[in-house]
Amino acid sequence: MIDVKKIREDFPILSTKVYDKPLVYLDNGATTQKPRCVVEAEREQYYTLNANVHRGVHFLSQQATDLLEQARCRVRDFVNAPSEKEIIFTRGTTEAINLVASSFGELLDEGDEIIVSEMEHHSDIVPWQLLANRKGVVLRIIPFDEEGVLDQTVYKSLFSAKTRLVCVTHVSNVLGTINPIKEMVAEAHAHNVPFLVDAAQSVPHMKVDVRELDCDFLAFSGHKVYAPTGIGVLYGKSEWLDRMPPYQGGGEMISTVSFEKTTFEGLPYKFEAGTPNYIGSHALALALDYVESIGMENIEAYERELTRYALDHLSEIEGIRFFGNAPDRDAVVSFLVGDIHHLDMGTLLDRLGIAVRTGHHCAQPIMTHYGIEGTVRASFSFYNTKEEVDVLVEGIKRVSKMF
Repeated sequence: MIDVKKIREDFPILSTKVYDKPLVYLDNGATTQKPRCVVEAEREQYYTLNANVHRGVHFLSQQATDLLEQARCRVRDFVNAPSEKEIIFTRGTTEAINLVASSFGELLDEGDEIIVSEMEHHSDIVPWQLLANRKGVVLRIIPFDEEGVLDQTVYKSLFSAKTRLVCVTHVSNVLGTINPIKEMVAEAHAHNVPFLVDAAQSVPHMKVDVRELDCDFLAFSGHKVYAPTGIGVLYGKSEWLDRMPPYQGGGEMISTVSFEKTTFEGLPYKFEAGTPNYIGSHALALALDYVESIGMENIEAYERELTRYALDHLSEIEGIRFFGNAPDRDAVVSFLVGDIHHLDMGTLLDRLGIAVRTGHHCAQPIMTHYGIEGTVRASFSFYNTKEEVDVLVEGIKRVSKMF
């Protein structure tokens, strides 16, 4: 069981007041708040162990290097990767996907096909469009139904002799849908096609095991799993990473350099050009320690209960429409109320101290699917409470009376 009251003590920002109202932070899908232990550890490393990593012979550099590589091993264990060499540090999910689009993309030819879904975040659409413009590859799209469930029959029909990669989100940041990734990976592998998982919205909420999923690539961001911004992870099977050329050049990623020829470092360093975010990686490792101290199974169970509570009580509001009603869903609720514009709803809720997200949530194809401009999105964490959901419900009722 989760002791939410005790957990909230680890997050000082949750005691903030907004317009003289207690903060109700329900924008965790955008970014999570950071526990005191993560923030203080980041500060402490700057104060006591700040030195550039790798190749430095002095004490501070060696200590900082050790923390970086320990963090890599921590991430390896967290996602159950076979080797720490398959863990590449990036700035976040977006950079991780762009890395694959750039490097794996170099292996592709004009007319090759990439399968993505209709519910992807822009970070898993735009990089492939850029690749299409550059290399002439073709995107094939998996549609979803009105409940927010991907059409698996259409998915299976999209494979052809030219299919080279499948890229699908684990959990939709708008609909909350948990996609059947393991089964979708198996289908792709039946066609000898690798699979990339956008796990930005799943890693904070459930146990993610890359060996169980058997995915070829998996990307997630630290700031969505209680770590700082500017640090993220790309997991990739070494068989693919070894074949892919580096997409950035500079220090760290080289073995030898001359004006005649450059040779590259092995994994994972050939994909980590320049000075890495060694302090961010340490903070990420501590954030992963923190969530595992609570227990990913406990987090998943509590957040699902909280989401169900929210759906039940929000359903009482006259004129509310939900977007995303998949039977298997996570801690996200997107909605509109009557003819109230999502921006108006979000702005007025903010005056009541309630932080929600409004707009298209970097997923405009979802909005196009439903014929809307945007939604209001409440997204939950293990530090949220049923009392906060009650405040949200009452806030929406109060705003609705103004229109």
